[in-house]
Amino acid sequence: MANFKLTISDVKGKSITKELKEGDANPLMGLVIGAETDAAIVGLAGKLKITGGSDKSGVPMRGDLHGMARKRVLLSKGVGLQDTEHGLRKRKLVRGNTVSDEIFQVNCKYDGEIKDEAPPAEAAADDAPKEDKKEAPAKEDKKE
Repeated sequence: MANFKLTISDVKGKSITKELKEGDANPLMGLVIGAETDAAIVGLAGKLKITGGSDKSGVPMRGDLHGMARKRVLLSKGVGLQDTEHGLRKRKLVRGNTVSDEIFQVNCKYDGEIKDEAPPAEAAADDAPKEDKKEAPAKEDKKE
């Protein structure tokens, strides 16, 4: 079964990461980049739009490559290739646009606004400033 790390970004630019295990990840299987799904799988109300992702070895998904396979394609610009000189093309390894078992991270866009989750009370107590006790300077013994 698949485990996914879902990186969810909202319209204001805030992003959160949720982890989906085994059965919770099933609704994402077989979806392509650009497809929308219900955000209830991560506990939000609204829709999630899949914008990309990468597999376990960091190979990015590319929207114009159909299927689930990894392929070495000749790229001049776009996903999977950093800016190059004009006219330069490179052969790079990219993954298809369909979510499968091999995908590790899925990037999504949320149509609403992500609410801040309140930190647990224990974490708030740990963040409280602590008093630093300063040591007295060492006394020097002078012998004449």
